Amino acid sequence: MVPTVVFDTNVLFSATGWRGKPFECVELARAGKIQAVTCAELMDELAEKLELRLGFSAEQSAETIARFLRFLGTVRIPNVLNAVPRDPDDNAVIECAIEGKATYVISGDKDLLDLKKFRDIEIVRASEFLSILAKLEK
Repeated sequence: MVPTVVFDTNVLFSATGWRGKPFECVELARAGKIQAVTCAELMDELAEKLELRLGFSAEQSAETIARFLRFLGTVRIPNVLNAVPRDPDDNAVIECAIEGKATYVISGDKDLLDLKKFRDIEIVRASEFLSILAKLEK
């Protein structure tokens, strides 16, 4: 069974600028080896970070988002969950995973990682996900 994941914005941000483990995870989704879902809230946050932190123009940011949306499925979230009280913005990640029926959230965010799991959704770092996937493929 192919796992379904949600990439936190920090993973997509890292995958945009660098070639580390987050990039490897995103490439698995691009190649169709895993399924990935996102939502408008996460894409808006990513666009904002690309512009503020990497100096992308609005057009560059929109092109980057469009490239991601070619292989990321999208879901609508109700914006009602309060699973991450220390950082309410992270609730969108969890809601996206619930609505997208994801089995994993891939993140580098401490508040999310501290949860470890929400319902049946495992919250892991990119490197952990790659190790889990390698074991599943054996």
